[in-house]
Amino acid sequence: MSREKRSLEFYVLAIFFTIFVLFLYGPLSAVIILSFQGPDGGLTFPLNGVSLHWFANLFEKQAVGDFGASFQRSLILGVMVMIVTVVVSLLAGLAFRRRFRGSTFLFYATVASLVVPSIIISLGIGVVFQQGGIAPAWYSSAFGAHLTWTLPFGVLIMFAVFNRFSPAYEEAARDLGASSWQTFCHVVLPMIAPSLIGVGLFGFTLSYDEFARTLMTSGTYNTLPLEIYGMTTNVTTPVLYALGTVTTLFSFTIILLALAVMTMLGRRQAKKS
Repeated sequence: MSREKRSLEFYVLAIFFTIFVLFLYGPLSAVIILSFQGPDGGLTFPLNGVSLHWFANLFEKQAVGDFGASFQRSLILGVMVMIVTVVVSLLAGLAFRRRFRGSTFLFYATVASLVVPSIIISLGIGVVFQQGGIAPAWYSSAFGAHLTWTLPFGVLIMFAVFNRFSPAYEEAARDLGASSWQTFCHVVLPMIAPSLIGVGLFGFTLSYDEFARTLMTSGTYNTLPLEIYGMTTNVTTPVLYALGTVTTLFSFTIILLALAVMTMLGRRQAKKS
């Protein structure tokens, strides 16, 4: 292939990627810019001054609803879902390293919730709780609904990890006298730790912004996505954009922290080897 042709293909792909990034982050950049409107600014361009007025207004309950409490509920719920997703996905990955009776059925039953509409699952779980005499709540029924969304992804990721994991490392550890528990703690777990962090990050982010599976299961108190949806019906100021900016920065912070931990673990593993 000639150098000119390769150069042309490079520029075509670069232009395509640039258009994709603009399509992906263009609306988000508009939200961030409009969140810095002045006190008399509206929901559209042009900016009427620049200020942090709407960020201060964001935490006033009378103006925008119970944002602080809804954020706290989403954060706690996301952490709960993250922990259970990591533990169950790890155990499933270890279990499915060997074939056992009913493994195929169990696998398809696990991933089946991915093809069922989220609102149907939310409605079904809410009805089951009500029929059982248990009031739906964000920490119970919504927690279960979120797991039907995060667990299949976590399990599939761990399947891929263990499919590429060589048992030779474990055999070498056992030859050196390590027990099964020592082999898992000192050999297997450090090697798959970055993948577990990825599963945890995946579980947290999927739960943190989940709307459809929370709609019928959250009970009396809203999570953050439901609170934002409620705000869109009665808030006509840039405070919505300020909320979007804050939640976006929070999401990027979580991702950067996860990447930092994964990099640190990778360097530590490289030093040991």
